[in-house]
Amino acid sequence: MNCDLCSEKSCYQGNDCLDRRDEAREIYAPVDKKLHQVSTAIEGSFYMQKTRVEELIVFCRETGMERLGVAFCVGLSEEARVLCSYLRNFFSVSSVCCKVCGVAKEDFELPKIKDERYEAMCNPLFQARLLEEEKTDLNLLVGLCIGHDILFSKHSHAPVTTMIVKDRVLTHNPVGALYSRYYKNKISGITEVDKPDYGKAAKG
Repeated sequence: MNCDLCSEKSCYQGNDCLDRRDEAREIYAPVDKKLHQVSTAIEGSFYMQKTRVEELIVFCRETGMERLGVAFCVGLSEEARVLCSYLRNFFSVSSVCCKVCGVAKEDFELPKIKDERYEAMCNPLFQARLLEEEKTDLNLLVGLCIGHDILFSKHSHAPVTTMIVKDRVLTHNPVGALYSRYYKNKISGITEVDKPDYGKAAKG
C-alpha cells in the first residue's frame, strides 16, 4: 500500500480500488461502530468549529466515557494541569507523571542527559498500570517521548488518544517540519540518521 503516492484519491468519491469493500465493512464490531458513529457525527456537526479539547469532551459524553486518564511528561506539567482542571468540570480525571516512582536510569542501564545528577527514567508501563487500576475509560497522552508513547499505548487497557505530541525542537508541533520549506529541504536530503547512545547496556 502506497496511498501517499496516489494522485487521484478516488476512494474519496467511492471507488474501491482494492475490491475489498465488503471486508472493510465487516471488520467493525458493534462497539467500534458506536465510536465511529460518534466520531463522524462530531466531524459533520462541528467541522472547523471546535478545538480538539472541545471535541474530546463531546466525544466522551456521547460515548458514555466518564473516567479519563492523563499520562503526561514532566516537562509538560503545566499543560497537563490546565487540561486536567478543565476536564474535571465534566469527568473524573486521573493523571500520572512520566517519572512516577522515581526509578533511576541506572537501574536499567539507560544513558543520562547529565552524568553528575540523579535522573529518573520515564515509566510508561507503570503509567499504564496505574491508570488501569483507576479503571479509566479513555487515556490521553500529553507529551510523552517518542517510544514511551508507543509503550504506553501498547500496554494501556483503555483506548488511547493523543492531545500533545512531544517535539522539543518545534514547540511540540511536529507537523511544522512538513510545513516549513527549510525543514522540508533538510529532511528530504537525509539518507542516514544519527544513532543514539544506548549507554552501558550497549557498550557492555
